[in-house]
Amino acid sequence: MNDDAHPEPTLYERVGGADGLRALVDRFYDLMCLEQEFAGIFKMHPVPLDGSRDKLFWFLSGWMGGPNLYIEQFGHPRLRARHLPYQIGIAERDQWLRCMAWAMQELALEPALQERLLQSFYETADWMRNTPT
Repeated sequence: MNDDAHPEPTLYERVGGADGLRALVDRFYDLMCLEQEFAGIFKMHPVPLDGSRDKLFWFLSGWMGGPNLYIEQFGHPRLRARHLPYQIGIAERDQWLRCMAWAMQELALEPALQERLLQSFYETADWMRNTPT
């Protein structure tokens, strides 16, 4: 039940605030670097990955109901437009989702939170596809 006296925590709060979100983003990129199954999405990122890590952290911060760090620095995210230079198909979508699911599992996020996030991540990742396969 949600009321004004006891608002439900944001996704940002549920993931552990800035520290929890940073841990999630860092584990996501660590797995991307370490696991061969994510080679397709890894090759789309500039090395070193520091800038990519920061941008995902800043974006997810606002997207999850925390500080709008990305918008404060860059304006509207324009996710699809920013990703158009990269061929994103079903394989890339699924790699990104699997990598994020693995990161959430390793950090032992509550199962209901993982499910909620994966559903939303799927919708965004599928919308980002710009090739049919």
